[in-house]
Amino acid sequence: MPVQIIFPLDFSDLKEALKYVHLLKDRIAIFKVGLELFVSNGPDAVREVLAAGGKRIFLDLKFHDIPETVRRALRSSLIEKVEFITVHTGDGTALLSAAVKSVSPGTKVLGVTVLTNLSEEELKKTLLLREGITMKELVLHRARMAKDAGCAGVVCSGHELSLIREQFGKGLMTVVPGVRPLWSLVEGDDQRRVVTPRDAALRGADYIVVGRPVRDAKDPVGAVEKILEEINMMNS
Repeated sequence: MPVQIIFPLDFSDLKEALKYVHLLKDRIAIFKVGLELFVSNGPDAVREVLAAGGKRIFLDLKFHDIPETVRRALRSSLIEKVEFITVHTGDGTALLSAAVKSVSPGTKVLGVTVLTNLSEEELKKTLLLREGITMKELVLHRARMAKDAGCAGVVCSGHELSLIREQFGKGLMTVVPGVRPLWSLVEGDDQRRVVTPRDAALRGADYIVVGRPVRDAKDPVGAVEKILEEINMMNS
């Protein structure tokens, strides 16, 4: 299956988010509901996106708490309506396993490895990594924890994607944020570890998250079509 696009509904205004759902629902595989939309609108954000024609939902709240708290949160009937949820891998397999065991069979847990806005230098300062431990080694370690805990996949940057594919093959789904077509690159982007849609596809991504290049385009539909064309060129 060719790589599929996830569009993040990064809006606080639900009406604005639904405008993009109506506009892109025939071209976008999955709509992502993240912190901004969820904090402003609560569970209604998921319900309204589904009602507007968003067939598949990625609830990206990056759960990160003690296992029992996460377990109880994921008992909500709302979770049954979404296809993907995210859980941070940084606190090990107990948290990840609690999430996997708490969701219904139709909901897939994705382990977030390292956020794409972090550089290797910043990560070493933050986590006090020893010299000689690289970003790729940390991501691979966390991906292995996610797999051992039963997660369906991981969220990782395109920079670590090839390594994850080498280690796990297609046995671990990969979702790649920080995707930027060449025509959308701008100075001051807060994403550090970015790749193009074509590069992500070549390295084996199952899904790519593309937000600003579509949201900020004068013609969002045309922007999605350009990205799909770039991906589909690989398969022609």
